[in-house]
Amino acid sequence: MAAHQPRIGLAAEDFVAARLVADGWEVLDRRWRGASGELDLVVLRGGQLRFVEVKARATRDSLGLESIDERKQSRLVAAAEAWCDTHPSRGAELGFLVALVSLCPDGWIVEWLDDAID
Repeated sequence: MAAHQPRIGLAAEDFVAARLVADGWEVLDRRWRGASGELDLVVLRGGQLRFVEVKARATRDSLGLESIDERKQSRLVAAAEAWCDTHPSRGAELGFLVALVSLCPDGWIVEWLDDAID
């Protein structure tokens, strides 16, 4: 799986973006890169702005939220702050949404963890 991980990761991001759009979210940015780090997705719905971290994993892989360690969380927060510095937040409630995506024989499965990062 390691050799195909970038492709699986991109496919997982595409799947998550499509699911969020179907649920009424507007995708403002994808794979945004700043000096502080990278954001997989930035989405808006109503008064909620979410910075989405997508984690693709094998179904037998128990790693999920645990893989977003303190260092990764700090980089995500710094990237989100940098994104906000260059984009008007429109007074939205800010938060982090983690999407844990597994590829199963029947297709993709996603587990959502809202406000997963302080």
